[in-house]
Amino acid sequence: MTIDPSRLMRFVLDMRQAGVTDARALSALERTPRTHYAPDHLEGLALDDVGLPLAHAQTMTKPSIVGRMIAALAPEAGETVLEVGAGSGFQAAAISTIVNKVITLERWGDLTVAARGKFGTARLMRTFAHTADGFGGWPDEAPYDRIIVNAALEDFPAPLLEQLKPGGVIVAPLGDAQNQRLIRFRNGVREDLGPIRLQPLERGLGEAPSAA
Repeated sequence: MTIDPSRLMRFVLDMRQAGVTDARALSALERTPRTHYAPDHLEGLALDDVGLPLAHAQTMTKPSIVGRMIAALAPEAGETVLEVGAGSGFQAAAISTIVNKVITLERWGDLTVAARGKFGTARLMRTFAHTADGFGGWPDEAPYDRIIVNAALEDFPAPLLEQLKPGGVIVAPLGDAQNQRLIRFRNGVREDLGPIRLQPLERGLGEAPSAA
């Protein structure tokens, strides 16, 4: 699907109006075609600021929240980032426009395969998707410069903190289903970046219902 340049310009303007003002986050959103990662039947909504439904009651996060999360993470060139909650793969792809390498984890195997395929088609050769329980992180590639979690937690899991480089940054929504704050943690200091609402992070690997 070819994106009309004027529509893309409006999308970037919509992101600014929604509060995404960080230049790197805006550039990452602009350079990553959300239409490529959206479900095929919802491509027409990909450049609207809405969440889109994925399999297994998962959600492709609305782009203004993705922009806010990337701005909070503040990734730098040359870094390696761990993402928990690949979903469609869009946010990992956007982060990959800034950093050297992205490892993204997804508990549902079919979503992992789909995201991996999207990365391949987009020729993102240093963006890797794995099926894993996000609470345990991905120790094979640790330590990470930055870690981002696309779901709400009660607190940062110990394995994720252990996989973070000294002086590294981890960003996640902390709280319950009704009351969450976006928290950035670095060097023992927690910074509250305001209210946010994402689905709670589920433990274990996803399992599709067995046939009757």
